[in-house]
Amino acid sequence: MAIQVGDKIPSVKLKIVTPDGQSDATTDDLFAGKKVVLFAVPGAFTPLCSGQHLPGYIQKAGEIKAKGVDSILCLSVNDAFVMDAWAKDRGAGSDVTLVADGSAEFTRAVGLDFDAGNFGMGTRSQRYALIAEDGVVTHVAVEQPMKFEVSGVDAILGAL
Repeated sequence: MAIQVGDKIPSVKLKIVTPDGQSDATTDDLFAGKKVVLFAVPGAFTPLCSGQHLPGYIQKAGEIKAKGVDSILCLSVNDAFVMDAWAKDRGAGSDVTLVADGSAEFTRAVGLDFDAGNFGMGTRSQRYALIAEDGVVTHVAVEQPMKFEVSGVDAILGAL
């Protein structure tokens, strides 16, 4: 079952990408005591993810943070090297932290994995966005397959 409003973010080890490089992090580190927007994409460097989803959050990071958000996380089932290259390619800087869920451990724990084997991509994350306060989900919006309507930056700004 997919994560719901009121659920606690599962405790998982991940890799994060910052302007200073890659490092280990846990979801406890990323969410505890903070208001966080997390959006997930099926894959780095894919057309919609690179052309609209991530760029929208980078462009409007200031507006999001002005609403009391401490951090913006972009998660994908990719390794940290791919996420690092994607962050540099898209100019994420310190506005959006890219999170590598290389083995889909977090994605499975929140129940939002899917098999993209028909596209040659293996297990991937569904496209979604959530807001969490001190590790508890206060808003979650999961896209229907092949849609981009409820997880984009404008939808999250409206939910904040």
